[in-house]
Order: sequence, then C-alpha cells, then structure tokens
Amino acid sequence: MAKIAFKNDNQKQFLLLPPSLDELIPATHPVRILNTVIDTLNVDSLLSSYRGGGNSCFHPRQMLKILVYAYLNNIYSSRRIEQCLEENIHYMWLGGGIKPDHRTINYFRGKRLNGNFDSLFTQIVELLHREGFVSLQVQYIDGTKIESAANKYSFVWRGSVEKYDSRLREKTDAVLKEIEKTIEAENRDTAEDIELTTEEFSSRVERIKERMQSDGMTKQGRKQVKELDSAVEKMQEYDNKREVLGNRNSYSKTDEDATFMRMKEDAMLNGQLKPGYNVQISTENQFITNYGIYQRPTDTGTLIDYLKSFKQRYGITSTEIVADAGYGSEQNYEYMLENEMIPYVKYNYFHKEQKRKFRNNPYLQQNLVYDKEHDMFICPNGKRLIHIDSYTRTSELGYESKVDRYVCEDCSDCPLKKECTKTKGNREIEVNHTLNEYKRQVRKLLTSERGLYHRSRRPIEPEAVFGQIKDAHHFKRFRLRSLKKVNVEFGLVAMAHNLRKIAKLISLNPIKRRNNKCNTTQKGNMKDAYTHLFAA
Repeated sequence: MAKIAFKNDNQKQFLLLPPSLDELIPATHPVRILNTVIDTLNVDSLLSSYRGGGNSCFHPRQMLKILVYAYLNNIYSSRRIEQCLEENIHYMWLGGGIKPDHRTINYFRGKRLNGNFDSLFTQIVELLHREGFVSLQVQYIDGTKIESAANKYSFVWRGSVEKYDSRLREKTDAVLKEIEKTIEAENRDTAEDIELTTEEFSSRVERIKERMQSDGMTKQGRKQVKELDSAVEKMQEYDNKREVLGNRNSYSKTDEDATFMRMKEDAMLNGQLKPGYNVQISTENQFITNYGIYQRPTDTGTLIDYLKSFKQRYGITSTEIVADAGYGSEQNYEYMLENEMIPYVKYNYFHKEQKRKFRNNPYLQQNLVYDKEHDMFICPNGKRLIHIDSYTRTSELGYESKVDRYVCEDCSDCPLKKECTKTKGNREIEVNHTLNEYKRQVRKLLTSERGLYHRSRRPIEPEAVFGQIKDAHHFKRFRLRSLKKVNVEFGLVAMAHNLRKIAKLISLNPIKRRNNKCNTTQKGNMKDAYTHLFAA
C-alpha cells in the first residue's frame, strides 16, 4: 500500500513577508465591486453632519461601506458587524483596518445616516441608469408589511382611547357639577351636546380647589380634589395618545410610529395583528429604483405619495406604472392619467370579468345595457332603470366621488325578477360612471400586447425582490425604531440588494453577459450593461 501524503499544516510556520489583504481577495469578489461603487458617491451631506474638533472619527464613506457590505451578507446586528471587523478579511480590507465598536456602528446607522441616506441611494440608482441597467421609465410597484422592533403586545387602539376618554369626561363632569352645586360656586350648567376640552376641565377643577380652600377643605373635599386632579391628568394622557394616533387606528407604545397590521407571517395562525410598517418598492429588472415606508396598512392610499416621491427623487415621472389590484382606485387612476402615466394597474374584479360565466351573465350590473343619451339602463327584460338622484361618496383619504342611483320602473310582474334581484321592491343600482370609464381604459391597456407583457413581468419583479429580501436574505423584522430610522434601515437593504445584483452580473462570463440584457420601455429586449466603471 502506497504511503499517504498530507499537506503541511504547521500552524507555527513563519513568513518572510506578511501577506497583503489585497492579495487574498479575488478580483471579481463583491466586496471589490461594492468598494468601487461607493467610492464614486458624493458623501458631502454626510460630512456636513460632523462638527469637527475633538478626537478623530471614522470616515463616513468607510462606515457606509462596512454597513452596506454587512447587509449584503445578511448581517444586520451591530455586534455581529463588530465581530466581523475583527475576524473577516473582507471587512478588514474594506474598512482599511478600522475597528469601530457596535455602539459607533449603531450611532452611525441610526443618527448619521438619518436624513442623509436618500441622496446616497439615489446616486446608486442614477449610476445604474447611466450604465443601462434601468431606464426609470417603468415602475413595477408592490408593497409588503415588515414587523417593527416594537413589543407585539404594546398596542394602543383608537377605539379604546375614545371610549374610556368619553366615560371619564362624563363622570368627571357629573362630579364637578355636583361639587359646584354643593359649595354654591359658579354653577355652570353645561349642555350635554357640548364637549368640554381638557383645559376647560382643568380650569373648573382649579376654581373649585380655590373656593374649597378658602372655605376650609374637609377630608372628603381633599379626596374629591385628588380624584379630580387624577382625572385631568388621565384626560391629558388620552389627548397625547390621540395626537400620536393622528389618522391611524393604532400604534405601539414601544415604537409610536409603528401601526398594528395583519402580517402574512402569522406564527399563531389566528390573524393576530402586529406592529409594523408598510414597505413600498419600485423595481426594474429586479433592481430597486425607489422605496417608501408608510404607516397605512392598505396599499391604495400610498400610491400617489409614492409616485410623488419618485419624481422628487429623480426629477422625472415614469411613463408606465404596473401594479396589482390593491392600487386600483378612482383617485389613483385620475392622478396617473392627469400626470401622463400609463396605468397598467388592475382593479377589483378584473380577472373575474375575463371569465365566460361573468361575461355571459346579463343580470350583473356591469353587463346591463346603458343608454348614455337618456341616462338610463335597460334590464334583460327590456325595462328601464331610471336615474333618480346622485350623491357624493367621500373616501377615508378625503377624495369625493359622484355616485348615481337608478331604479327600475316596475319589477312587480317581471318573470326574471328572482334571477335579477333579491330585493322585494324594484331593483336599484348605484353607478360611478367616472370610475367605470377609468376601468374601461385600464382594461384596454391590460389586455393589450404591452399589458400582457407587463402582467407576466410583475410577479417576477417586485414580488420576487421581496421574496429574496425576506426569505433568501432573512430580513423579516426591523432592528431600529421610529419611521425615520426604519427608512434608513430599509434603504440599506435596498442598496445592498442592488449592489448584490451588480456583483452577480459582473461575475458572469462574457458569453452569459452578452445574453443578459436590460429591458427597455418599448421592447422586451435589453441593452448591454457592462462598463469600465465596474472593472475590478
């Protein structure tokens, strides 16, 4: 049997010259690409946040490189990043030997980047645009809910606050009236339909205290005054809670910017609400081109503000907007069409309308014949549904829609009534003609060749990106608290995602590169997107 030879594993061997970290990192390694890209960024906004003087500080560019590279490698803990700077040669090389502790890392992430990060992310996307990776002319938009770092049982509900506050005010008002009557103070008969403010309750209590002290306060009087003071403090607490709530229905005590939402990740399988944020992103070729953090649980009310943020970020508006039915509303369609955006945005019942059963049902409101000249509908039995009145419907966002009401002239002897309506009297319908016109336009767009292309692309654009971020890279919960800090944290996730994709494209061999092209707005083809900028 031949002798087995093993390689030298002497742990105490000496080198004539110490190895350079640069020699140990491959030319196409993602850390080099990240380093090259971030070196091109203008960090003047970050530098302006430093006051100067005192001890030397870590350069913000190096700190940014370390943070983004950590997020690129699914490391989100400041203590883990600190550990990597001690043990990992990639972090050592990237940081140039600096070793900030976890407090410094967390301070830079939560304080220094706060208010200065958006411009850095914008520069990355503009670089992608210049190099042909994205066109910025199409946005595939979608949202997901990500849990906050807040305690899941620290909820404050608007309904509870209003209920207990109302009870407290009624009880306190009754006690005050009784005391005022007893001591013959300012007997102020307040009408029941007038709601007193906390300041008015406080002034009434102060007047009673002054009168009772001048007359000699009894033990019972002192007890009542103490209870009244406690009630006023509780009212002020309820007022503060209402101020924090704003237009929301809930918030968390440990993260007041977080709203309780229904998450897809429900470990208890009981539909439990958790504190979180609604994260909206735009993608193109699976690069994140824009993002936004919202406190509203629904996507419908976020779209207009989100599109405005895109224009504010890049100074342009996209030509095409692609989104699912969660964004389809009259207000959103109106905004997109008025701003010359092509809305490939589904609405409720879009897929249902495509089914034969739906199209062939003559009794559905959508399938009734409309006589525009005489403003009436014709039922399957040939009877008229006459316009009787109109009213304005106001959404929770304050948008007003006009709704018209129509009623059939006579359904009493109609043989088709059982199939047409379940009401005892004549059939009534409510129609939003403006929304129906928007739906007609959108339906035409969605069923066109370009619309079919976008519909096929949407599931592999933002939905795939969210899948990569949440499942492949395990970012399912924020580490920071407050809306501003959460915005920075997801910005780091988005920047790391884009740089990860760049690194992967550059690592492809030339043959694969030629086949990997970027989508344009007019064609399903891609433009070659490799540049000298990313050369190792």
